[in-house]
Amino acid sequence: MTGAASLGSSGAVGGVGDAGLLSPVSASVLVAALTGDRAVLAAILAVESGWAAVLENAGLAPAGSAAVVSAAAEPGRYDPADIAHRAQGGGNPVIPLLADLRKHVAALDTAGIGAGKAVHTSLTSQDVLDTALMLVARNTVEALLGDLKRTTAALAALAEQHARTLCVARSLTQHSLPFTFGLRAAQWFHGAAAAGRVLAALPFPVQFGGAAGTLAAGTVLSSGSSHTPFSLADALAAQLSLATAVAPWHTNRITITSLGNALAAVLDALGKIAADVLFLSRPEVGELAEPRAAGRGVSSAMPQKQNPVLSVLVRSAALQAPGLAGQLHLAAANFTDERPDGAWHIEWPALRQLLALTLGAAGHVRELTEGLQVFPDAMRRNLDLAGPLVLAEGVAAAVAPLLKDRDGVNGKQQLQAVVDQTLQAPPAEQGSTYRKLLRDAVPADALTDVRLEELLDLGSYLGEAGSISERILAAFPEFAAPIELSTTDANGVSRG
Repeated sequence: MTGAASLGSSGAVGGVGDAGLLSPVSASVLVAALTGDRAVLAAILAVESGWAAVLENAGLAPAGSAAVVSAAAEPGRYDPADIAHRAQGGGNPVIPLLADLRKHVAALDTAGIGAGKAVHTSLTSQDVLDTALMLVARNTVEALLGDLKRTTAALAALAEQHARTLCVARSLTQHSLPFTFGLRAAQWFHGAAAAGRVLAALPFPVQFGGAAGTLAAGTVLSSGSSHTPFSLADALAAQLSLATAVAPWHTNRITITSLGNALAAVLDALGKIAADVLFLSRPEVGELAEPRAAGRGVSSAMPQKQNPVLSVLVRSAALQAPGLAGQLHLAAANFTDERPDGAWHIEWPALRQLLALTLGAAGHVRELTEGLQVFPDAMRRNLDLAGPLVLAEGVAAAVAPLLKDRDGVNGKQQLQAVVDQTLQAPPAEQGSTYRKLLRDAVPADALTDVRLEELLDLGSYLGEAGSISERILAAFPEFAAPIELSTTDANGVSRG
């Protein structure tokens, strides 16, 4: 082939795995380390190695076999691109990887203890791959929650700092009522913390059922010992620090769909933050700005531009999440027989992409919220632009009872007529027009000038904004507290 590199089945080019060229939101060392091909390969090997340890501890494999299998299961011995290509022969990557593992075990079993007997005995490919994906998901979610908690801590701080920072609320794109930026930050916090709590509560169970989910081979394996297939499955869960499973879940995919739902919910919450920042950072609005960094937000053609690229990337991830979660549900609804013909296979890319997108987006939102630039003066300017007309709801509630019916028109209708007449004025004059028409419509003996100005104070109609923020933060204490900053995640991967 001239002028182009050949593409392997794994998406590799010239032996290099997918680096996220067309998915920059998830293009990072951390995301690749936790969700890439090598992470999946390492997880499969960890399951096989863990199972060998379980069998040896139970006296069901030769003494010393676990050490041999562990040495043979060193991920650096294996080529993900080659295994991906060979996976076409059996439909999943466990089969070719297992063949390579057995060769390495045989070569390393120099003492001739029969360590190969500990490899994959009584397991099936789905046991190994489902369990491996639980390992990948668990590790990714741990890192994701770390970023999410830093985000929510930053949002909690913004909510407290700006509890009285006035801005304008918008409904269906239009100015609606006075608001506070503190409440906006608290609502961002609410979405992220609620989704994070659901994600944090998910179990990551081991899969162990054998060829058809009956544990038949496991029953034969454990016959005559003090162990059962269930105790061996529990021991594997403990070995891998995964949750136990009440039964094999080969065709019951709520574990996968629940994880997909939780990841999509996190991306929903992060997408909401990004969408708001994108609007509020428009030059004509100017209430927020993303943190600056060298080379970020640049344009290939316009040197003056500072694009809100963090929010753009997060939004791109959020827009993909529903389709990926839907793909998991589509698969779950089509898990035919005791192992499906294709539905299982479409889970893998959807789940991994959701994990990668959510982790990538969480890192970007963490940086966004920790360095968010807030401009209270611009917020006040836009609220003043809305003017006292945004107080019409509160004014009507306070003033309508003071007005007598006129020609069958009640007080509320009279005040609505004032609003309707005000809206006929040019936007720049509507504030003064509303004030004048309101004064003319309400007798001074019913409403003094002082009381009228109190009602038209833009900070006078905030309802329980402060209390709402406080209640939200108090409801999620595990997400509101500041956390220690670190340059590496729990897996030792740099977060720079």
